[in-house]
Amino acid sequence: MCRNIAAVVKKDLKLASLKIKEVPVTSSTRIPLVANGTVDLTCGSATNNAERQQQVSFAPTTFVTATRFVALKSSKVKDLADFKGKTVVSVSGTSNLRWLVQANNEQKLGMKIITAKDHPEAFLTVETGRAAAFFMDDILLAGLVATSHSPKSWMISKGAYTIEPYGIIEPKGDPAFKTVVDNAVKTMMKDGTINRLYAKWFTKAIPPKNINLNWAMTPEVKRVIAHPTDSPDPSVYK
Repeated sequence: MCRNIAAVVKKDLKLASLKIKEVPVTSSTRIPLVANGTVDLTCGSATNNAERQQQVSFAPTTFVTATRFVALKSSKVKDLADFKGKTVVSVSGTSNLRWLVQANNEQKLGMKIITAKDHPEAFLTVETGRAAAFFMDDILLAGLVATSHSPKSWMISKGAYTIEPYGIIEPKGDPAFKTVVDNAVKTMMKDGTINRLYAKWFTKAIPPKNINLNWAMTPEVKRVIAHPTDSPDPSVYK
């Protein structure tokens, strides 16, 4: 998706060539790196919310997910209350972690919340018994389960705790650049590119292991494609 956007930027600026530099980021570093001008766009799974919009901007939402937890079926947990007094994990710098800390305090659950630097590390924490569950966006959890050694041993909670609209992170205070990027995203929504990319990565076998997430497009995602928005308000996506 970001390569398509880069092609539009190149055309809009009438450049003979445009060098793309890929910069590794983490959940903790991606917003500061856009805010300080080190990178122009981040193309990962970033939740658009009001707090983050104080530092950066977001392109129109391209995916809508929710905070859930993954745990081993053998643990027989079903809801947040089942983790009272237990150790759970989330990833540093995420909106999921922020919600988890708040819920733990408000509901007086007494959970010990540990943080991981990335998703694989957090999943491994549960896999090795150091935490009872990993709280994160459901689509990311589905990918981890699908690529695990024993997918049938895992469960993802049915209950959703927060709505997480994903968008490409853009620099704040650069309306001209935002217009170019936003229009590129809207064009991909209008001409069917987004639908083709969704089918490729979420409903078909992904090489080289040919893993299929079988994650059908939700009504929420269909709505943001039909009616693009960069709103950080979760209620817009319900």
